[in-house]
Amino acid sequence: MTTKAASSGSWLEVLRTKDLSLIFTARVAMSVSRAIAGIAVPLYLATLGFNGFELGILYLVVALVAAGMSSGIGFATNKVGAKSFMVIVPALVAIAGVVYAFSSTTAILFIFAALASFGRGAGAGAGMVGPYQPAESQLIVNSISPTNRNRAFSLVSLASTVGALIGTGLAALSGHEHVLRAAAVSVFRPSMLIASFAALLASVIALFLSSHPVQAKHPSEHKQEKVFSFPERSRWLLYRLWVTNTLNGAAVGMFGPFVTYWLYIRYHANEVTIGELYLLVNIITLGSGLIAPRVAQHFGTIRITSWLRIAQGLLLIPLALSPTFVIAGIIYTIRMFAQRVALPLRQSYVLAMADPSEQARVAALSNLPSQIVMAISPTLTGYLLDDVSLSIPFEIASVIQTVSAFAYYFFFHNAAPPEEIARQGGADHRDEDKTIPPPTHLEEEAPTSQ
Repeated sequence: MTTKAASSGSWLEVLRTKDLSLIFTARVAMSVSRAIAGIAVPLYLATLGFNGFELGILYLVVALVAAGMSSGIGFATNKVGAKSFMVIVPALVAIAGVVYAFSSTTAILFIFAALASFGRGAGAGAGMVGPYQPAESQLIVNSISPTNRNRAFSLVSLASTVGALIGTGLAALSGHEHVLRAAAVSVFRPSMLIASFAALLASVIALFLSSHPVQAKHPSEHKQEKVFSFPERSRWLLYRLWVTNTLNGAAVGMFGPFVTYWLYIRYHANEVTIGELYLLVNIITLGSGLIAPRVAQHFGTIRITSWLRIAQGLLLIPLALSPTFVIAGIIYTIRMFAQRVALPLRQSYVLAMADPSEQARVAALSNLPSQIVMAISPTLTGYLLDDVSLSIPFEIASVIQTVSAFAYYFFFHNAAPPEEIARQGGADHRDEDKTIPPPTHLEEEAPTSQ
């Protein structure tokens, strides 16, 4: 049986939950690895002679493999257990880090970039820790009560920022000026070995996690369910997420993997300068995720998430047109603040509305179309950066992400999460949209008073 933090508990009481504290610690370690790789890998490849289009092809391969791994993990979590994937996937990243520390062979770099998801969640962000995230999300939900769900995801988001802060600091300390191709492997070796060690640490920490059972309301209904069965009870949620996440994925794929490379090409910034920028971003945004539950409680989860995604989209235009590195850094910091407030709320909402027995599958499948378009869009960005303009990819992404925000609000503004319904005394507007069923499996757990 799982031990959940009290629904009225403080932040500290939530963090004291055994599994959540382990997930928090593992996320810090994994985000250290991601942050270092997010800076070192694209600069290392650029030093080896990769241009924007070739990086786009690499990110295409990475995204396709990550999509396949994430979907497989989402389907298999209920049968194999979430813990297994939180051990295995970081171990793969650790191996890939060692390979990058000693190899410059293109085919080998492609293979291990794909296995380690190098290129996803690049820049100062570390929210995307890899294809095991559906398993991690289910563990989080199974570790806490519904009323503390936003707090739990916010704490894990904080762990990402702390890890990114440490990682970018280490990248800045171990950075370098421009180097010749012949010296690239030895110069980048310390950074990749540190990234490898951090990922291995995350894998070891995950060994101490509990193996949670799936929280099905009626286990007898689900015991014959096949591993690869479609999440029928959550299909209303999944179809809407496919639309909004596909749009958002197309936008993120056009700029996310290229932030470091773009700063390198646009402003001739080196690893030290970019690492210092990301370090500053992570310091400034350190507590951003912790305000997420409060703003969600005040404005509503869907409304504030939509507003913040609109802000993220619109800020891409002034970022792309920034005349100096400093101005670009300021705009990027503001954008990252908005992103880090919204991220835990979006993740928490999906898990809240999905059927308990389908949470991992919904978490994986909801991002599958976005991962596919994220695989395709970097190749377009690479071509545009090389042959057309350094700003056009970001401007196109701005329009697409803003449209995704309006679509998100349109689809979900009448589907509040159960804890918000409970606070409002049961008032809900789902009767205005008969296609959105109430999440009864969670409404029964949510307290009506605190």
